[in-house]
Amino acid sequence: MTTAREIMTEGAECVGAEETVLDAAKKMTELGVGALPICGTDDKLKGMLTDRDIVVKVLGAGKDPAQVKAGDLAQGEAVTIGADDEAEEILRTMTSHKVRRLPVIDGHRLVGIVAQADVARALPDPKAGDLLEALSTD
Repeated sequence: MTTAREIMTEGAECVGAEETVLDAAKKMTELGVGALPICGTDDKLKGMLTDRDIVVKVLGAGKDPAQVKAGDLAQGEAVTIGADDEAEEILRTMTSHKVRRLPVIDGHRLVGIVAQADVARALPDPKAGDLLEALSTD
């Protein structure tokens, strides 16, 4: 079976927990991504920051993105997947947590990101359809 390591996008860049949301938005723009892992000064994953988080929790709430720290938007423990976990486990994790992107961890080190599209390509068609349906409904 296919593992997270085989289908992930390597070299995921973090936004530091102490960096501003404005810095994070600029980094997202430069990288052409809609989400970034939030990493602490200890290099441990603190959460994920999405473009939607920036719009809803910062801009929509009337906050200044140059003042809000990325780490302020990290919520609880980050949902992750192990680098050697199989695609079926990725599917279960994404579905149960209703997330479209999972940071891939090897030990405590971030090694990549698995997106919904990566999993859909790796799974047989019926399973991919199940994932898309599960993540598209509330």
